Amino acid sequence: MQSGCQVSECDVKPRFEQIGYAICPLRQLSQRMPNYRTLKVWQHAQRLALECAKAAKRFPPEDCNVLKAQLLRACYSVPLNIAEGSGRKGAREFRRFLDTARGSLAETQTALELAKEQGFIEPTEYERLEAIATETAKTLWGLLRKISDSAVYPAP
Repeated sequence: MQSGCQVSECDVKPRFEQIGYAICPLRQLSQRMPNYRTLKVWQHAQRLALECAKAAKRFPPEDCNVLKAQLLRACYSVPLNIAEGSGRKGAREFRRFLDTARGSLAETQTALELAKEQGFIEPTEYERLEAIATETAKTLWGLLRKISDSAVYPAP
């Protein structure tokens, strides 16, 4: 029996649960969250943040500093919240940070759209970044669903 989480693209064995593409024994999910670096969602979010930062550097200096700063804050927030949540104790806290990451991802997508509409990024660059953001959103949603199944909320 394995004691830690492993990244795997192969079939999942019945006694294991697939969480954001990190494979962990079911009993471990409630005890500790997987290392964030093994999560596909973190990997996608990290890539998106780095690509958005590169795009923001090419914004014209005049009258777009506010949008540039907001885009950077939002895109950095996505992988940072995933990492922080995975370091917390329990699925409930992890879910809270994943929810925050999801909001930051929507904010990133909106900032990218505003940048495209104002001509700060080319339509082809926008489409490339939006594709990364969409993949991140899909993976994040899948992880949120899995974590929600394991999070136990106390009765009011």
